[in-house]
Amino acid sequence: MNNIYTTLEVKERRLLPADFKLTDWNALQPFFEELVNREITNKEQLNKWLADVSELEAVISEDACWRQIRMTCDTTNTEYEAAFTYFCMEIEPKMKPYGFELNKKLLECPFIKDLDNNRYFPYLRSVDNAAKLYREANVPLQADMSLLAQQYGVISGAMSVEVDGKEYTLQQAAKFLQSPDRSLRETVFSKVASRRLNDKNTLNELFDKLLAIRQQIAANAGFDNYRDYKFRELGRFDYTVEDCFAFHQAVREHIVPLQALLIRHRQQRLGVDKMRPWDTDAEPMGTEPLRPFSDGKDLTEKTLEVFNRLSPFFSGCLRTMQSMNRLDLESRKGKAPGGYNCPLAETGVPFIFMNAAGTMGDVITMMHEGGHAVHSFLSHQLPLTAFKEYPMEIAELASMSMELFSMEHWDVFFANDTELRRAQLEEMERVISVLPWIATIDKYQHWLYTNPGHTVAQREAAWLEILGEFSTGVTDWSGHEEYRTNFWQKQLHLFEVPFYYIEYGIAQLGAVAMWRQYREHKGQALENYKSALSLGYTKTLKELYTTAGIKFDFSPAYIKELADFVTPVLKEMGVK
Repeated sequence: MNNIYTTLEVKERRLLPADFKLTDWNALQPFFEELVNREITNKEQLNKWLADVSELEAVISEDACWRQIRMTCDTTNTEYEAAFTYFCMEIEPKMKPYGFELNKKLLECPFIKDLDNNRYFPYLRSVDNAAKLYREANVPLQADMSLLAQQYGVISGAMSVEVDGKEYTLQQAAKFLQSPDRSLRETVFSKVASRRLNDKNTLNELFDKLLAIRQQIAANAGFDNYRDYKFRELGRFDYTVEDCFAFHQAVREHIVPLQALLIRHRQQRLGVDKMRPWDTDAEPMGTEPLRPFSDGKDLTEKTLEVFNRLSPFFSGCLRTMQSMNRLDLESRKGKAPGGYNCPLAETGVPFIFMNAAGTMGDVITMMHEGGHAVHSFLSHQLPLTAFKEYPMEIAELASMSMELFSMEHWDVFFANDTELRRAQLEEMERVISVLPWIATIDKYQHWLYTNPGHTVAQREAAWLEILGEFSTGVTDWSGHEEYRTNFWQKQLHLFEVPFYYIEYGIAQLGAVAMWRQYREHKGQALENYKSALSLGYTKTLKELYTTAGIKFDFSPAYIKELADFVTPVLKEMGVK
């Protein structure tokens, strides 16, 4: 294996002392004051001011990220939770008025017209949007919302079940759902369902509090509902609410039938009369679940090999992260659920967090988060921190494309072609099945936030109706109706990052288009991929997708085109 490291230049600080560490607001405030009050009399001074603002943003961002990383790695550590809470309650709210003043100062600067519009347009558009949305009354509400949202991770991180006398996190227990022993699968599924339902009321109460705060934030900013406010806050300049509805319709028409085909294919392999919720990830008796790696170290080394085959640059990124202890991969009790790649704005070397338990899903997560990490490295050379704060529609394209690019090299994880083909089919099942789920969650969020003041019963009824729209009807949920009614509670995005979910759907379609390009012209596709990601957010989403060699389009016609590409690929994999 090529052991090169990918090196990044850490810019020398010019505004803050080299040894400055964020301790409290009093230490930070003078730098904001100086930037707000600094005189700007020419373009050069504007550029210097922008660079200093960027430096301050990078230092604060990296500090805040480390507070969250430490807390999610160990939700039982009260010091970590206190440090994160302190930032949310004592530092971030005090920064926001200054952020508004800095945005206003930039927008009112006469030399702004001299900036390169080709590079600065998305940034200035975002600054203008943020300035228009800012309300002082929302600052404490947003702080409260951050703290409440974090409780979801604490509640979920404490969930565990016992299997054969041993305790497992819910993430670890997922591996049992791949077992050929149907009785074991049903037992574990029922235990997980029961454990989640134990906190059903607690999570409903938490969600009601979040809904109330979010609606108030929207009202303070002059919006009828939080949906419309959040679309603006997320900077969705390149698509509309109506486009989201078109996406929902297209997924229902062109993707749900593919999902039904895949579920029936698995049903035939299992030889069961009815598919049950605990069958969807299982293999037939006599077929052992895929065990692609033994532990976090093994997962890391095998991922390095896969990435190196694609590009030595990709593996170099992970080698650098490994050398800096920026990988925490294995699941354990007290660790928050989920997985993420956290960019670290000043040093440029990100952190990957996940809950690996030895499953094929963990391999996909590692490829996914590795794609995010590569994006962080590729965009780090951009001069302003704001240029690297790219929208999720391009961020998720980076990660989902990496999953599909990497598939042909998964023989690193498997001893024979049969296992490799199984793994690749699992990925295709995930790609197809995630789109109806994304449409479900997104449409549900539209309902949640355009029906403020709804009751828990109304929420449950709306969820079941929307879930039914995107269900294949193949799987029989009888006996677990209550769990299905509350199934939305497992989606952390609803609690922690509202409306951040359709981005996955848009990017998943883009990733399929990238994979189609990769199958035709591997070298060109990888170069287009790197070129697009290196632009950060210095171009619009449509321009970034064009640079990547694909279309920013999720119309019914385009989704049908991509579904038509996938159908023969599934046949190649043995799906009939």
